[in-house]
Amino acid sequence: MYDLWKYCTSEHCRQLLISLNLFSGLSVSEEGQIACLYHLSRRPEQHYQELRIPKKRGGFRILHAPDSLLKTVQRNILRHFLEEQAVSPWAAAYKKGSSPGQNARFHTGAPLIMKLDIKDFFPNITFPMVYQRAFSSRLLPPAAGMLLTSLCCLEERLPQGSPASPYISNLVMRPFDDCMGSWCQHQGIRYSRYCDDITFSGQFDSKAVYRKAGGFLEAMGFQLNKEKTLIIPAGRRQTVTGAVVNQKAQADRAYRRRLRQEIYFCRRYGVQAHLTARQNTASPQAYLQSLLGQIQWVLSLSPENPEFAGYRDQVMEWLAALRFFPPDA
Repeated sequence: MYDLWKYCTSEHCRQLLISLNLFSGLSVSEEGQIACLYHLSRRPEQHYQELRIPKKRGGFRILHAPDSLLKTVQRNILRHFLEEQAVSPWAAAYKKGSSPGQNARFHTGAPLIMKLDIKDFFPNITFPMVYQRAFSSRLLPPAAGMLLTSLCCLEERLPQGSPASPYISNLVMRPFDDCMGSWCQHQGIRYSRYCDDITFSGQFDSKAVYRKAGGFLEAMGFQLNKEKTLIIPAGRRQTVTGAVVNQKAQADRAYRRRLRQEIYFCRRYGVQAHLTARQNTASPQAYLQSLLGQIQWVLSLSPENPEFAGYRDQVMEWLAALRFFPPDA
């Protein structure tokens, strides 16, 4: 394919970039688009804001959020180019139809579960990896591929916070997913990868599987986080992507109990009074939307649960009432 691209002129590259509609939603001339793309690719650090998100177990997760212009371009790269490329069937996140609940159900009722974590996942996806797996000369003229790679990377790494990064990570990981998935299938083991969380379930030699996964990841430039390795037999509480999966996939009992309490207090005292008592500064609408999302998570695992279906309907009624009768009316 590279031999074909050697006949590609700068005008061909220009027209190809225009055809991707990278400024869809914005009013920018064709000449302005090309100039803007080159500006964004040469000074990407000027278009990101660093965010430090506290982790539940201490420390911070570092995100790099692009500004509105770069975010629009990255989102259009995702929609008009990246999503045309298939990811591995064993990738359980960042693709249409996938969900944490679906990933959890895949591993239900296993005699053994092993969970592995890829250390510093996004920061270890480098510029060459992104170019080779997402924008290589198999698909694009090298000049266009390098430009698109530059638009999706920050300081030679894949930034966590860009709308294009999750899908790119799946493309980068496709060789690993396909190899591990095929190997596990022949061994009678269920395998899936949800971002940096790798899960194996079934009856297997955990040391052999660990060596297989670890060796392949090291060859690709990644490392396993040994401190986060979990091996869970059926006699213990097995969780996968936040759901308990020992007999059937369902939300954790403590999680469900907390949601019941939230609904109870809202019904008894009213939403605003409940927030005030808890010294919660969120607006009633933001709180209820968050509560609805948590209830939907429970229902995604147990769609026939009438109790939480009732909670969902109740919260939706409260939200509808707020739209018609805002708190400051």
